[in-house]
This record gives sequence, C-alpha cells and structure tokens, in this order.
Amino acid sequence: MFDYSMVHWMTFLSAAVLLNISPGPDMAFILGQTLRSGRRCGVAAMLGIWSGASLHVVMAAVGLSAILATSALAFSVVKWVGATYLIWLGIKMLRSQGASFLSNNEGDSLRMQSVYWQGVLVSALNPKVAVFFLAFLPQFVVDGAGPAGAQLLLHGSLIIVVAAFIEPPLVVAGSKLGAFLKKNKRVGLWIDRSLGALFIALGARLAASTK
Repeated sequence: MFDYSMVHWMTFLSAAVLLNISPGPDMAFILGQTLRSGRRCGVAAMLGIWSGASLHVVMAAVGLSAILATSALAFSVVKWVGATYLIWLGIKMLRSQGASFLSNNEGDSLRMQSVYWQGVLVSALNPKVAVFFLAFLPQFVVDGAGPAGAQLLLHGSLIIVVAAFIEPPLVVAGSKLGAFLKKNKRVGLWIDRSLGALFIALGARLAASTK
C-alpha cells in the first residue's frame, strides 16, 4: 500500500511546492493578516487556511467535490457566497482606516479565533479549490497502491504538509515587515486600503470565474 516510485514522489512534491507558492486568496489572506495584526494572527490565519484546505481534501477523497465539478448550481452557489465573503472582508479593510494595523496588540484570543475562522471560510468557500483538487489529485493515484480514496487523502494531506514548510517563514518575514511599517501611520492606512482593494478584486475575479 502506498508503494510509489521516486519519480512519482519527485513529480508530486515539485507540483505541491509550485501550488503552495502560487499567489491567490489564501496566500493574500495569510500575509495580509500578518502585516495588519502581527505574527500570532498570521499563524491563526495560516491554520484557518489549512483547515479549509483539509475540508477540500476530504471532499475530494470521498467524491463530494465531484458535485461542485458537475453541478452548475452547486458551483454557482458556493462561488457567489465565497466571492461575497471576500468582498465583505475587503470592504472591512477599506473602512478600518488603518486602525487594526496600527494597534500594538498583536492578537488577543478572540481576535485570533476570528482570524482563524475567517481563514477557514476564505479557503472552504472557494469552489475552484475543490475543483482543482478533484482534477489534480487523481493524477497521482496509482493502480495497486491502495484504495483510490486513501491515495487521494494521502496526497492531499501532503500538500498541506508542504505548506507547513513554506508558509511559516513567510509569516515570520511578514510580521517583521509589519512591525517596521507600523512606525508610519500613513503606511498603515495605505496597507489596509491596498489589502482591501486586493480582496475586493479577488472576490470579483472569483465571481466572474467559470469552471
């Protein structure tokens, strides 16, 4: 079971690294929360994104992602909910006037919980992630290496493991950059407005997307 060649692992891990470093709502959310609220909120955002991604992995393993891939209605519903949520986050950032960025509180427990659940929703409400996993993971299912569902779950989980090596250093770097930028009030306001505009743009792009 799970008997794969070295070429298989090299191909898969290379693809997993490229997947994790590609820009998108998940990465924008993690870095945005790190810049605005510090390292602990960045970690909370990262864990939330991983939790949402884990949901997509489980859905792909049990075949639920196929519903999003084949049902136009299901895809549209999740897409519009996700797009609305991203735009709502963007509007909140635009209206914050840099207050959260300039706060010296790196993140109390309630703030971190809020950021965590926001991260879960940002990832879970992106139907293109579910469709991507459904299209990507089966390419690494090997006959005779175990049940297809177990192989999908293994490879999907390993994508998140790879993220655990890539994203924490970005959080650390983002927290240091954020601490440096907090010395300038105008920079804080600019960061919040820029991140708000980015999330609105990401939401609009998701709303305009098709399968």
